[in-house]
Amino acid sequence: MTSPFDALAPSYNAMWTDTPSGREQRAAVWRELDRLFHAGDRVLDLGCGTGDDAMHLSGLGVEVVGIDASPQMVEAARRRGINAGLLAIEDLQGLEGLFSGALSNFGALNCVADLRSVAVQLARLVAPGGLVAVCLMGRFCLTDWRHAIQRWLGHATWRGMEIYYPTSRRVRAAFAEGFRFERRVSIARGDHQLYVFRRRVTC
Repeated sequence: MTSPFDALAPSYNAMWTDTPSGREQRAAVWRELDRLFHAGDRVLDLGCGTGDDAMHLSGLGVEVVGIDASPQMVEAARRRGINAGLLAIEDLQGLEGLFSGALSNFGALNCVADLRSVAVQLARLVAPGGLVAVCLMGRFCLTDWRHAIQRWLGHATWRGMEIYYPTSRRVRAAFAEGFRFERRVSIARGDHQLYVFRRRVTC
């Protein structure tokens, strides 16, 4: 199945990561990730794209397993030495193994209608006490009035793909069963919101 992101893969880094705003936003997220994951950890990267976050964490000694629904994004990540596999976030039930934690950066989860189902699978995959960091676009956008209207409505269609803009309450509720909310960090003047959850320890 073709993903809208396939066409973007060859130029994704030039269009986003390597721009001043892209570098600024990634740096802000990496400052948080560096506090969460450490050498020896095994971390699942949901929607790994071309592998920028995985490469950063790998440089710190973190073992990263990436998944993405775009074959071209997966191929680009693999060319950079990332352990990436073709798998949609909605299909996590097909993934096995235990991880120290998980991350999803810059809106990959905005493409998922049912965040609770993702949280249920992450509760299966992440070890008790493990940390999960998810960065999403929320309901508010201060940089573009057209995007602001779309976000406020909570839903939009982009290149044939449904995009969802959940409220903070909805994000927290989706993870509430298996995770404890730790904190929320505003990224790029609130354009994205980074949520940190800790896997509940059950007796």
